[in-house]
Amino acid sequence: MPLLLQKAKRLNYVKEYYSQITSGQIVVCEEIEAIYKRMTEEMDREDDDSFPFWFSEETGEHCITFIETFCRHYQGDHAGELVKLELFQKAFVQALFGWLEKETNLRRFREYFFEVARKHGKSFLSGCIAVYMLVADGEDGAEVYSAATKLDQAKIIYNAAKNIIDQSEDLRALVKSTREGLSFKMKRSIMKPLPNESKSLDGLNIHFAALDEIHEQRDRNMYDVLRQGMKARRQPLIGCITTSGFHREGLYDSLHDYAADVAKGNVKDDRMLPIIYKLDKEEEWSDPQMWSKANPGLGTIKSYVQLADDVERARNDTSYLPTLLTKDFDIKQAECKSWLPFGSIVNEETYSMDDISKSYAIGGCDLSAVGDLTCATLLIRKPNNETIFVYQHYFLPQGKIDLLENTKSKEAPYKLWSEQGWLTINEGAQVDYSKVTEWFVEAVEKYDIRPLWVCYDRALSGYWVPEMEGYGFDMEKIAQGPFTWSQPMKEMGAAFTDHLVNYNNNPILRWCLSNTAQKSLNKDGIETIQPVKIQQNRRIDGMVSLLNAWVGYVRHFDEYMPYVR
Repeated sequence: MPLLLQKAKRLNYVKEYYSQITSGQIVVCEEIEAIYKRMTEEMDREDDDSFPFWFSEETGEHCITFIETFCRHYQGDHAGELVKLELFQKAFVQALFGWLEKETNLRRFREYFFEVARKHGKSFLSGCIAVYMLVADGEDGAEVYSAATKLDQAKIIYNAAKNIIDQSEDLRALVKSTREGLSFKMKRSIMKPLPNESKSLDGLNIHFAALDEIHEQRDRNMYDVLRQGMKARRQPLIGCITTSGFHREGLYDSLHDYAADVAKGNVKDDRMLPIIYKLDKEEEWSDPQMWSKANPGLGTIKSYVQLADDVERARNDTSYLPTLLTKDFDIKQAECKSWLPFGSIVNEETYSMDDISKSYAIGGCDLSAVGDLTCATLLIRKPNNETIFVYQHYFLPQGKIDLLENTKSKEAPYKLWSEQGWLTINEGAQVDYSKVTEWFVEAVEKYDIRPLWVCYDRALSGYWVPEMEGYGFDMEKIAQGPFTWSQPMKEMGAAFTDHLVNYNNNPILRWCLSNTAQKSLNKDGIETIQPVKIQQNRRIDGMVSLLNAWVGYVRHFDEYMPYVR
């Protein structure tokens, strides 16, 4: 029997949503405002021959009407009730299905990335869209997949779709549950769960693929295979509705970062619809006025009281804060706990070069992998003084600066730090390690600061070690890892907590320290720790350089202290 949809009064939910954003009724993040502003402006280009798309309110409304006519809740207080989409959901769905090619009237978007905080019915909405794509999108022989790393994860959206069908007498009459999946015989279409471990990823002819738990996927292989499997379809679609996660540098980071660039206009991709709800700044988590940036359904779909309770818990228990930031505010966090609280990191005490000159020191260095930040360190003690003085300088190639500017990245204010004298920028695409050597030589010749040992990463030394040895420096290899770092890192952390480390208020080291997370292992009853980045695009080179010097400080403490002058 055919599905009959009553014609609803046509509305442009995209424009309505953007109107409420600009009027201040709705508070959103930078990415959301940017994408809806652009789409609203593009709607005025229907008569522009150079713009290949047009917006059909009626076509976009079709999916909304389908969902609100045939899809019912199957859990909680609203079980059995028809779905009533919120404005932010209607704007997304209408944009996804309403933008068409002028030449063919086929869908504009082939891919979407929708990120929103937990408890917003992500899997349920994905299930609604999957049922629509199976029975109402007009595709003969449609293949619809819910995909994830493992079968039980892939079944989440699949089971949502199955339950939606089971709740509707009309849908039950059309779609049957079989051993193969959900079968819509009228169009010879089928929906299946698809795990990454499946042996049948190749050879698919995909009309729609909904991904789930993408923050659990370490690489993008499955995603790319699924995209390749769409090429034989007229208007295929792939996407995900997701929350942030703790696994860095996996599929989630790849898709999120690309989608954010598309939303903000840094990358032009007319085939992707990026919808990202998140806080603009991490510190906004404590401001209730900002919560809706990541929680557009707050107070309707998601409980305001429960979120407020979770925020209060994070205030009282800082170990819970990373979970809150990640899952309730879509702020990326690392898969580990923070190393030091910011209060331990900050030390505004400074020193003059006269204060630390005519000293023996222990050197440390973190050489970059050719094109990134490099840091050189001198750790200095003075007589009758518990303070540990840290003298550092940083090095970066111009090529890295150019790359960051071309991609409009806001990684760090490197140019400002260079102007302030904390950083040397050399020409080319690689760090000039000879500049590092010159800095150590200058410390000796200009300030009479003489390192007894210079501790370095043996894996990334290249020509630099022979060059340093040629100047008479005693170079000491430091294995980079928890076995070497654990005890020095614990002692170094205690020194920062007691504010015994005077690093001359160096803003780059303070930044690196705040970017540092602690990864802990407990093997054979022995806890080991090592530094890792708290977020993928943060730098910790200054902390690692200091830690290498600290390894030498711990290792040679009895030898070094008699030289203190």
